[in-house]
Amino acid sequence: MSPADPPCTPADWLLLCRTVRFGDTDAAGVMHFHQLLRWCHVAYEESLERFGVASGALFPGPGRTPSVALPIVHVSADYRRPLACGDPLAIALRPLQRDGGSFEIRYRFLHDGQEAATGLTRHVAIDAANRQRTALPDCIVLWLAASRPDA
Repeated sequence: MSPADPPCTPADWLLLCRTVRFGDTDAAGVMHFHQLLRWCHVAYEESLERFGVASGALFPGPGRTPSVALPIVHVSADYRRPLACGDPLAIALRPLQRDGGSFEIRYRFLHDGQEAATGLTRHVAIDAANRQRTALPDCIVLWLAASRPDA
């Protein structure tokens, strides 16, 4: 699959399901706060993969350095109710292009139909060589455009 041939509907790449695991919880038996931001990034990566963007196209690895990096420059999270080991979660993503070189993703964490938490990540595109702002990669622009509610 390629970004030119995305899955049938945005729900295929903008709604992800997870289960809270024991390792995600703290000594009180509830999901530890830092897990929410980790899950935001995992959901972002999985959404791109489901859309058809290979991880290697955007993220560095052994022997590969993409020409554009997409660092996160802002994060926030709000917790509405505790999550415990075994709780099923739906993570809904709402990506939005801010300008030609940045975007944000809003995340809703739902448990039993109720909002358990929200998160936000803001990303900017920078040239990996000189660290200066640049345009978003085409695959991200396509993902953002296909993710719009009116698309």
